[in-house]
Amino acid sequence: MRTLIIIPAYNEEGSILTTIEDIRTYAPDVDFVVINDCSTDNTKEILMQAGANVVNLPINLGIGGGVQTGYQYALENGYDIAIQFDGDGQHMAEYLHDLMAPIERGEANITIGSRFIKKEGFQSSALRRFGIVFLSGLIKMLCGVRVHDVTSGMRAADRKMIALYAENYAQDYPEPEAIVAANLAGAVIEEIPVQMRERQSGKSSIHSLKSIYYMIKVSIALAAYRITHRRVKS
Repeated sequence: MRTLIIIPAYNEEGSILTTIEDIRTYAPDVDFVVINDCSTDNTKEILMQAGANVVNLPINLGIGGGVQTGYQYALENGYDIAIQFDGDGQHMAEYLHDLMAPIERGEANITIGSRFIKKEGFQSSALRRFGIVFLSGLIKMLCGVRVHDVTSGMRAADRKMIALYAENYAQDYPEPEAIVAANLAGAVIEEIPVQMRERQSGKSSIHSLKSIYYMIKVSIALAAYRITHRRVKS
C-alpha cells in the first residue's frame, strides 16, 4: 500500500531534521510531507536547504488545519494509508510499520500509538495523564469505545478515514474528536503499544492551567459532536 507520513510542524527548527532522519532510517520506503504551519523561526529555511517534501502554509492554521492539509494531500495523491507523526521529536519512527500492519491486513481503519498499554518510555506529566484518563472515560461513555491514549498524535488512517479527515477535521486540539468522528463513521480503531520521548524542542500548546481549559473545552466539543452526529450503520 502507498503510505504517506504527515508531519505537522510549527517552529520545530531544533528537531525537524532529526525527525526526518529517524523516518528515513526506519521507514525508507515510505513517503512523507512536512506541513509547515507558517513557522516564525527557521523551520522553513531548514526544510528548503534539506530538500524535504514540504507544504508551506501562508497563514497559521493551528494543529488541526495543518493535519487536515496533510490528509487532503494524501487524498489528492492517491495514498492508501496516512500516518500522523509529530515534528517535535516525541514520536519514534521504529514503530511506523507496527502502526501500518493492522491496516494493511484489513483489521483496522485507524491505529493509534499508545504510551499507556505497556507503560514504557516517557509517560507525560501527572496533570496531563489525569486529563487523558478523563477524556478516555468520556469517549467510552459517549461512543462505547475505549481508547487509552486519546491525545496521541501518532496514528495511522486508511483510505476511508483519509477521505473523512480531508473533508472535516477538528481545528483546536483535534485528536480526541477525531476518535469520536472515526467511531461514528463505523471505523475499527486499534491501539498499538509504542514508546515516546519527551519533546525535543519547541513548546507544547497545552501547559499548566491551560490543561484544565483544554479538558473543559474538549469535553464540550466531544459531547456536542456526539449529539449532532449519527452513527453510520454497518
